[in-house]
Amino acid sequence: MRRGAGRLRALSASAASIPITLFGLILVTFLIGRVIPIDPVIAIVGDHAPPDVVARVRAELGLDRSLPVQFAIYLQRLAAGDLGHSVMTSHAVTTDILEFFPRTFELATAAIVIAVIVGVPAGVFAAARPGSRFDHVVRVVSLAGQSIPVFVLGLIFLLVLYVDLGWLPGSGQIGVLYEGTVPTITGMLVVDAALTGNWAAFQSALAHLVQPALVLALYSLAYITRMTRAFMLEALGSEYIVTARAKGVPERVVLWRHAFGNISVGLVTVLALAYASLLEGAVLTETVFSWPGLGLYLTTSLLNADMNAVLGATLVIGFIYVGLNLLADLAYRLLDPRVR
Repeated sequence: MRRGAGRLRALSASAASIPITLFGLILVTFLIGRVIPIDPVIAIVGDHAPPDVVARVRAELGLDRSLPVQFAIYLQRLAAGDLGHSVMTSHAVTTDILEFFPRTFELATAAIVIAVIVGVPAGVFAAARPGSRFDHVVRVVSLAGQSIPVFVLGLIFLLVLYVDLGWLPGSGQIGVLYEGTVPTITGMLVVDAALTGNWAAFQSALAHLVQPALVLALYSLAYITRMTRAFMLEALGSEYIVTARAKGVPERVVLWRHAFGNISVGLVTVLALAYASLLEGAVLTETVFSWPGLGLYLTTSLLNADMNAVLGATLVIGFIYVGLNLLADLAYRLLDPRVR
């Protein structure tokens, strides 16, 4: 009974922190939009608009009122799902986000799959043979993955795989011949092409996905590999591992069932944070590869002083990050009996 009550209190505390975190995110985003030296009214009406037009638009947007009143209006609009209209696209920001986010989701998901498939086994085998040549290679690659800027790595990939070798196509999401041939179902082009049976477009979209996914995956791969190696080294030095080996348990079972099984719960948090970072950090990758996702939308909006779009995209990314952190925390509490 006490255990159940304690678990309920822990979950309640985690849930109670969400509104506070989200409110803080909304407040900071709102203040940033008011502090930066970009006038959203000028971005809408232009530099040469008459003063009376500027004043009228400013009043319509509520920007002539005090900050607390503006923030209250901002909260009311958010509660109604209204993020304003984009100056750049002339659409509602919500509509734009629903269009662009699935493409970022597709890219980030492909990247995290690559990072997990490569990073987790690499970290496990590196920890199983500390000081070996393989361990040194893994550590060097992990260091490089976290040190090389994303835009530099993206340009290198384009130069080598596209320009020099011609193995993969260049920027964009799909070949020019297949643009407009895939109906929108999920917003993820590879998935939609497969669902509609358009296999030529599927191959083109998949080929265009490979380079940005690899570039985006490398940073998370380095992080996942490094954390997996650190967790495994700690687990392999534990007494229960020594006992298992003394009993003659096969090394494969010791490595994967006992050691990795013990750290897998902690890896849930690592993978969730890595995935959130991919969704958040796709801005540079999408810019380099002209990938029409939320990151490119955010960058283009910022360059065009489209503050409604910038603040709306920032809020969405922040909400996703908070949500994934919450899910990781709940999964950790549910899966780890020591925490329960």
